[in-house]
Amino acid sequence: MATEPPSLAFVFGTRPEIIKCAPLIREAERRGMPFTLVHTGQHYSRELDDVFFEGLGLPVPDYELRVGSDTPGRQTGSMVSALDPVVTDVDPDVVVVHGDTNSTLAGAITTCKLDPALAHVEAGLRSFDRSMPEEHNRVLTDHAADYLFAPTERARRQLAEEGIEAGVWVTGNTVVDAVRQHADIAARESDVLDRLGLDDREFLLLTAHRAENVDDETRFRNVLEGVAAAAADNDLDCVFPAHPRSVGRIREFHIDIPAPIRVVDPEDFLSFLLLEDRAAVVVTDSGGVQEEAAVLGTPCVTVRDNTERQETVEIGANRLAGTDPEDIRQSVAEALSAPTDWEPPYGDGHAAERILDVLQEVGDGDD
Repeated sequence: MATEPPSLAFVFGTRPEIIKCAPLIREAERRGMPFTLVHTGQHYSRELDDVFFEGLGLPVPDYELRVGSDTPGRQTGSMVSALDPVVTDVDPDVVVVHGDTNSTLAGAITTCKLDPALAHVEAGLRSFDRSMPEEHNRVLTDHAADYLFAPTERARRQLAEEGIEAGVWVTGNTVVDAVRQHADIAARESDVLDRLGLDDREFLLLTAHRAENVDDETRFRNVLEGVAAAAADNDLDCVFPAHPRSVGRIREFHIDIPAPIRVVDPEDFLSFLLLEDRAAVVVTDSGGVQEEAAVLGTPCVTVRDNTERQETVEIGANRLAGTDPEDIRQSVAEALSAPTDWEPPYGDGHAAERILDVLQEVGDGDD
């Protein structure tokens, strides 16, 4: 006798979460699994989000909570208050959260107080830096979850070291699914290279948005100085699709952007993916960009003192440079001269299938 598939609620609040959830949403659609999409509004713009979901070919969210910006504690508390009646009303079998955002933690807290099971995609990542709010979010969510989907064996081992061994599956990372599903579409449909006047492998792509970098004037200036020097050293153009937080700090600190860095507006996902794919090197403080660059075969330099994506460093796809300008210059030079034939560490692009294979068992009464 066939059993009913489990009902799922995907809770997310930032565009990186949506990108990584997209393969899961598509796979749930393919399998006929009922699901509800809940957008907390941690990062929210009606105009940008509508275009974003359309560009990814995803259904618009069923609930848009529009919580917006606030201090981390107030924002998380507001999300919990807004999510409680939604999860109660929808009453899914499983709430699925992803990664390490405030939306992730809010979804975890809400679910723990209600009936559904909690699934955490991208479980077990650790930077071991408790000054990072993301570290608190991912640790707390892992210890609350019923289903933990670790992207790598390293992540599984870390969970075991913290006493979490039941309910853990190594699935790979849905970032690989997402990149592979969209890279060809990006190459066909995006005109970003022509629009920005860039040639393949002749430019450096910079992203910087983390508070520890852009909210600290000295660190932010050092990153820009080091990246500008590295680009000039290697005769590369440099584009910086600047996050609104970064633009605000550039104005607040009265920073004159050093040549050859060119600040441009943020790009949609497909255009940004093409920039990552065609760059000579990426310099970033984003965890997701570290992963995406490794999948695409583009060398990466991370302007942080630590990373929860240690696998990218181990295979030679990524270098930790910190924010000293000379260290950034040296790391970029090393990245450009090193081989790029590494094996991506995050799986084969079928993580979403493996995750839903496990969650399908909820419908068979194995919860």
